[in-house]
Amino acid sequence: MKTPKRILPLIEDGLVDEVMRQLMSGKEATVYVVRCGTEIRCAKVYKEADKRSFHQSTDYTEGRKVKNSRRARAMEKGTNYGRKAQEEAWQNAEVDALYQLAAAGVRVPRPYNFHEGVLLMELVTDADGNAAPRLNDLTLSAETSRDYHQQLIRQVVRMLCAGIVHGDLSEYNVLVDSDGPVIIDLPQAIDAAANNQAKKMLLRDVANLASYFGQFAPELNATDYGNEIWSLYQRSELKVDSVLTGCFKHDESTVDIRSVVREINDTLKDEAMRLEAIAQRKQP
Repeated sequence: MKTPKRILPLIEDGLVDEVMRQLMSGKEATVYVVRCGTEIRCAKVYKEADKRSFHQSTDYTEGRKVKNSRRARAMEKGTNYGRKAQEEAWQNAEVDALYQLAAAGVRVPRPYNFHEGVLLMELVTDADGNAAPRLNDLTLSAETSRDYHQQLIRQVVRMLCAGIVHGDLSEYNVLVDSDGPVIIDLPQAIDAAANNQAKKMLLRDVANLASYFGQFAPELNATDYGNEIWSLYQRSELKVDSVLTGCFKHDESTVDIRSVVREINDTLKDEAMRLEAIAQRKQP
């Protein structure tokens, strides 16, 4: 097939020898099957911001660090340079997450290189060597659903132990090879410790899994692994081999609203007194 323009730099630099075919086109990127020497890999070509339907949200980008202060200011102002830097940061987030998660033993495609906005990585295949199907393309038995659900819950735990929440995990972002589920599509991955939306994202990821597999094994709809996992994480007790039950007892104690209001008012008064004291010290 004709070589896509965005992949030409990789061919010129000897990273790719041949583009064999297009594998898929999604909301944020187009993926091609490529030959690199004797190996078959895939190249993920990110779409430009105005050509993709998945828009960056502050829920995802909160807590991401930008080392270059000039770049950070440009991103805040939304200049042309800033928008380009924001796109690069968005793409780099997936590359960094893949390397980090692969090192932590999470089942993700192995990354090889990131060059000119193109991510070169492992082609996940089935037992016959064909590109692995997405989870949503499979019809599962109840037994297989329970097995895959447990495998993915363990992967979610392993990811969180590495400090990462996927943020958009569903049956559309999971491939199934001969050994089971493989998690893909991570540009929206978030830092669990730095992002205030981490709990919400984790609960949603886990709920998505329960909802999908619950079609085939209805009892999974009654599980609450998300809150159980997050509770262990908050207490610094979450381990990759933590025993999980899928049950979580919510705190149903009544909140004393009046007491909370009193504490807020006391805090505001203390702050007002502090500011007044500072102002008085500044007076001649």
